[in-house]
Amino acid sequence: MSAEHEAPVLEGRDIVKDYGGTRALKGVTFAIRPGTVTTLFGENGAGKSTLMKILSGVEQPSSGEILLDGEPVVLASTSEARDRGISIIHQELSLAPNLTVRDNIFMGREIGGPFGIDYAEETRQAEALLAEMRLPIPADALVSDLRVGQQQIVEIARALSVDSRILIMDEPTSALAAVEVEVLFGIIRELLARGVAIVYISHHLEEALEITDHAVVLRDGTMTARGERADIDLEWIVRNMVGDDFDLGSPPTGYAFGEPVLSVEGVTVLDRENPERAVVDGLDLEVRAGEIVCIYGLMGAGRTELLEAIAGREAVAGGSIRLDGRSILGDTIAERLAAGVGLVPEDRQQDGLVQTFDVGTNLTLASLDDDLEHGMVSRRRERGRARELITAVTVKTPGPELPVGALSGGNQQKVVIGKIVGTSPRVMLLDEPSRGIDVGAKAEVFRLLAARARQGLAVVYSTSEVGECLSIAHRIIVMRRGRISAEFTPEASKDMIMAASGEAVAA
Repeated sequence: MSAEHEAPVLEGRDIVKDYGGTRALKGVTFAIRPGTVTTLFGENGAGKSTLMKILSGVEQPSSGEILLDGEPVVLASTSEARDRGISIIHQELSLAPNLTVRDNIFMGREIGGPFGIDYAEETRQAEALLAEMRLPIPADALVSDLRVGQQQIVEIARALSVDSRILIMDEPTSALAAVEVEVLFGIIRELLARGVAIVYISHHLEEALEITDHAVVLRDGTMTARGERADIDLEWIVRNMVGDDFDLGSPPTGYAFGEPVLSVEGVTVLDRENPERAVVDGLDLEVRAGEIVCIYGLMGAGRTELLEAIAGREAVAGGSIRLDGRSILGDTIAERLAAGVGLVPEDRQQDGLVQTFDVGTNLTLASLDDDLEHGMVSRRRERGRARELITAVTVKTPGPELPVGALSGGNQQKVVIGKIVGTSPRVMLLDEPSRGIDVGAKAEVFRLLAARARQGLAVVYSTSEVGECLSIAHRIIVMRRGRISAEFTPEASKDMIMAASGEAVAA
């Protein structure tokens, strides 16, 4: 019997989930079969992550039932779900940064030995997993010392270390370069051959189509479509997700660029762990008012380090950085922000948001000086400005008082962008701005950036998605090993850009 015709290993029947007065899931029914990939598509807020949390024991449904091997079950916790063979890789990283890679992989299920934890065996197994994932880092490395992409691979390795029958992957490639994605897909195919059922969520639609067997589309908490791989394509997915066809936009035209706003000359940034190596090596870059520049490169190319050096988060070992002709190398992060340099960081959870604050406070946090009255923050002014920013960056929220953690991943990213917009920047730096954002939200973000560029904002965004390079950027810079390896106009092909980055291009 083929995998497509086997009995479901996991089913959900009429699943409903309420959060107060909000219904996140409205009677969703589905089936997952062994040895197949069921891909779940939908915009941010459609209910995908809520459904996966229910299947993995993080949340319980308000009504409906879950069946495992045809029998109703209650998954009261993640440990109970794991004991039943269900594991999840969450969209937001859940690693302990103060622990080693090995300790994170085996957290909560340590390997026992005659004298306590068998660290030698844990190290051996961790190193085998890291080798399988082609991640050349020691098992005793601290997670806090790893880049976001490397942490993502550790998160995946932790899930793979459990002998699961059902593996749920919520945006597993959001921080991975193309090479790492291919490694992950190879591992997924090996798991399928062993009969593991994969539930896959991704905003990278073309990428997800490569491994999809069955597709399910959610919109506003309701299942709107389902189909087999042979019957679906990119147009089918987008149409059922958002109701119409669209693209990510094109470079804004009809105006002239202004004077150079950002001037980077000969900037060098050294590797924190190995000061003998430069992660940014004598790089020059100039961005004019109204210009949008995309920086493309693989993981480790130096994109993040360059943006963080401009914003003041990375030390500069050589060269100069000027804003409107004035050197800002001696300025602090706060001084650069006040001068007009705004950074939307790669990791929104750790660096972009305060999870204990509400949406409004997060939006206005970087520009509280604008809300002062007689030396005190005016709550009235702060709430009013928060509502203006909610509208400006199209955050889906009932109001500024909602806890920011209650938002979907894409809307949280919009809050981080809105926070920088609120500072009235001269240059906006965005490190992987579409990470964890669906196609609709991604288009909204790019439209926002294009509109701001028309008003004279200089925009620099980095991405590991070639398609994003060929959207709104006036100029595409390719980085490789800390240097600029090529520069393109939007007329360039994907193959040209990938080849310049050192990425393998399919024949």
